[in-house]
Amino acid sequence: MTSTTSRNDAASSAPDGPHRPPGTVPPARFRPRFHYELLTCGLRGHALLGTDAAALTSDDEGFDTAIVVRETTAPDDGRTVRWHRCLRCDSWIPLAPPAAPSQHHLPTRAEVDLPLRGRALRDRFVLRLIAVDRVIHFVGLALVAVAVFVFLADRDALRTPFFAVLGTLRDTVGIGDGDDGVLGEASRAFSASATSIVLVGVVVAAYALLEGVEAIGLWQARRWAEYLTLVATTVLLVPEIYELTGRITTTKILALIINLAVIAYLLFAKRLFGLRGGGPAEEAARARDQGWDALVRTAPLARG
Repeated sequence: MTSTTSRNDAASSAPDGPHRPPGTVPPARFRPRFHYELLTCGLRGHALLGTDAAALTSDDEGFDTAIVVRETTAPDDGRTVRWHRCLRCDSWIPLAPPAAPSQHHLPTRAEVDLPLRGRALRDRFVLRLIAVDRVIHFVGLALVAVAVFVFLADRDALRTPFFAVLGTLRDTVGIGDGDDGVLGEASRAFSASATSIVLVGVVVAAYALLEGVEAIGLWQARRWAEYLTLVATTVLLVPEIYELTGRITTTKILALIINLAVIAYLLFAKRLFGLRGGGPAEEAARARDQGWDALVRTAPLARG
C-alpha cells in the first residue's frame, strides 16, 4: 500500500501527471499553499470566454470550444445552462445564455489574450513584491540624496544653530558627548570637505537610480532585471554582514533575511546563470502552464 501511494504521489507531481486545479489539493503538514490563480480571481474576477456570444462556435477551425465553455440542459425544467471555464483558475461557472448577446460567436484563439496562470502568475506576484521593496528603497535613497545636496548648499547657515542645539543637549541631558550615532555623523559632516559630501550624494543618488531601474524591470518581469537584482543584492550582502559584526539590530537582521530570500528565489526558482537547466528549462516550465496547449491538456473530457 505504501509503495502504491508513493507512486501515485510521484505521478501527480510530475509535469505529465493528472491535472489538479488550484484549490483542489489540501496543504500538506499544515503548510499554507498559495494559489495565485485564486488570489487573482478573487481580486479581479474570473476570466471567462463567451459570456456575450449568441452561439458557442468559432471561425477558428482548430478551436475546440468545449475546453472553455459548454452548454447543458437542466433535466428538471429544460433550461439551458452554459458552463464557462475560467482561463486562469480552471473553475467552471454556470451562467444563463445572454439575453442580448453582443457577439455572434466565440472569438478565435488569436483574438483571446490569455491571462497568466501557473508558474508565470506566481513569478509575477513574487517579482512585483520584490519590485515594491525596491521602490521603497528608491524613495528613501532619493530623499537622502536630496537631503545631502540641500545640506551642502545651506551648510554654513546651519552650522551655528546645529552646534548651539548640540551644546544645549550636552549640558542638559548629556546627549552628544561621544562621536557615535546620528549626532556624531552630523558633526563630522560639518567639518567634511565639499568634495566628500558631493561624492556621498552622487553615490546615494546612483544607488537610488539602480533601485529604480530594478523596480521597473522586475515589475515588467524582464530577465535582465532579475540578473541585475541578483548581482546588486549579492554585492550589498558584504556591507550588511560587516555591519552585523558591530551593533546588531532587528532591522539589520530583517534586511539580511529578505535579501537572502531574494537571492535564493532568483537563483533556484528563476534558474539564473544556468542553474537547474537555466533559461530553456524555465521557459519549458512556464510553457507547461501557459497557452492554449496547456488549456487543452488540462480540460476535463466532455460527457457524450
